[in-house]
Amino acid sequence: MRRRRLRDRRQWPEQHSESNMTKTLSFLLAMVICMAGAAAWAATLEVQAPMVRMVPPGQSVSAAFMVLHNHGMSERSLVAAHSDVADAVELHNHIMEDGMMKMRRLDAIAIPGHGQAVLQPGGFHIMLIGLSRSLEMGEQVLIELEFADGERLAVDAVVQMAGVGQDHSDHSSHGD
Repeated sequence: MRRRRLRDRRQWPEQHSESNMTKTLSFLLAMVICMAGAAAWAATLEVQAPMVRMVPPGQSVSAAFMVLHNHGMSERSLVAAHSDVADAVELHNHIMEDGMMKMRRLDAIAIPGHGQAVLQPGGFHIMLIGLSRSLEMGEQVLIELEFADGERLAVDAVVQMAGVGQDHSDHSSHGD
């Protein structure tokens, strides 16, 4: 019996070493999972196909369109946008009122959890009012999106001809 105890004592440093190694690996794995979780939270919003409508030189108003994807579980709200190419940047939507399509300024655009908000001609969009310069076809316009939780997301939107939809240069139906 004495021999057996000695053998167990000789194996103790190996077992102790394996235990420390397991704890270290578990700690490192937990750290990686936490960092991945933080990165996933930061990447819950995705912007696809950002563009600014090309307008004739001298035109003072344009619009930006894109698709905002929310990969998170909670609803997110776009509450503002900013750009140095315009004096004012506003969130807008077109609505049918009294048999006429009218444009209205919005306080926010909701992006549902695991959903999307489509900013497109004739629907939700970002107005660039009081353009500070002429826009050139193909140039990148920086637009900063601001969300209700304080997060800001910088987006490079390419200037191009917009698809089918309402012309944003006519604000005769605009109402605040």
